[in-house]
Amino acid sequence: MKYLVIIFSLAFLSCNWVKQKTKDTVNKTGEVVAKTGSEFADGLTKGVEKTFQNEIVISEPLKKQGLQTGKIMVHGTDSTQGNILTVYFIFNNNFDENITVKLTSEEGLEYGRARENVKGLNGEAKYIDFVFDKRTNIESRGKIVFE
Repeated sequence: MKYLVIIFSLAFLSCNWVKQKTKDTVNKTGEVVAKTGSEFADGLTKGVEKTFQNEIVISEPLKKQGLQTGKIMVHGTDSTQGNILTVYFIFNNNFDENITVKLTSEEGLEYGRARENVKGLNGEAKYIDFVFDKRTNIESRGKIVFE
């Protein structure tokens, strides 16, 4: 009887040990998968940013009026892909003008135009969206001209 109690105790303890080891292994695997997924997403994002190499051109009249750009991003909506250009504008003077943005391909062909009224006070900065035709997919190489 005494041996039976010892055998059951050892079996119970070994089951708990196996359960704990299994749990630890699963947790560790989950951490590794999450870290790898996060690193993959970061690398993918950096890869996208690096390949977006459009030349940005701001016309001389806009520069003279104190307009400057910061970060420029491309995105779409649920039903479109890559047709919205979001521009971070920096205003070094009071500004209230209609701005036209022209997109040209790497080969120099125009494929998109959008116009927005841009307003800002001296010292302000803000994002403005230029929405192109839903068939426009802003390419990663070419030229973006602000006039």
